[in-house]
Amino acid sequence: MITEAAPSLEQQHRDRVRRYMLLMGFRIPCLVLAAGAYGLWHNALISLAIIGVSVPLPWIAVLVANDRPPRRKDEPSRWDGRRAEHKAIESGHHHSIDG
Repeated sequence: MITEAAPSLEQQHRDRVRRYMLLMGFRIPCLVLAAGAYGLWHNALISLAIIGVSVPLPWIAVLVANDRPPRRKDEPSRWDGRRAEHKAIESGHHHSIDG
């Protein structure tokens, strides 16, 4: 990258879709490998272990795909706990109107 500008939203979206497809692409070979392992060794435990590895892949793929690029140091934070403390309701004398 020549400039310090952030990648465009379209480029970020393409990168996230690519990561999602890559992770989900590992799931089908895992299922085929599980079937092949069962056919080769006739051991259900090996096949179930391979399938067990492929179960969390959709959740991992969604988490990775929805992740945004890291925040730069100069980018403002949306929440600052120190400022939130100063905005709390102050205890003290307040004027009230009795109706």
